Amino acid sequence: MNTRPIYGQEDPLGVHAPEEVESGAPDGDVEPESAPADPERRSWSRDLRFMLVVLAAIAALFLAFALLIAFSPTGAAISALAVIAAPIATMVAAYYGISLALRQVADARNAAVAAEARARAAEASAHESDAWAAQMESGLRVAVSKLKGAGVSTSDVERAAGTPDEFF
Repeated sequence: MNTRPIYGQEDPLGVHAPEEVESGAPDGDVEPESAPADPERRSWSRDLRFMLVVLAAIAALFLAFALLIAFSPTGAAISALAVIAAPIATMVAAYYGISLALRQVADARNAAVAAEARARAAEASAHESDAWAAQMESGLRVAVSKLKGAGVSTSDVERAAGTPDEFF
């Protein structure tokens, strides 16, 4: 964006120097360092890990049932199976709860990063708008002063600009 004042005049309001105005547009193909490489791949990785834990738990329970059937289905064996199955089911449920909580935290963090990026873009856009408005005001003041210096009526210019009576 060109931030040079119109007609070579200095910015009368001193709103922004050229170095201060940033563009809200993305800079080509540059990705922010905090951006995730591939969120879909990470999601699949999490799901795959959970699936592996569940499959391992099912395999352990299947092995326990197989051993129970192979040796003798007595009351003590069934109680032993319950002792084995309860912690395995509890661990699987705890792992699911923890992974779900971690996913929610990651999603919230990603949403916060996206919101911050949107806020920065809006702020940069506001700075550009302020700089543009200051340039337009500067140009309008110069135009009106030149018209007055030439003895030309500026009422049409002031009316078109929508400025208050005491603006110039």
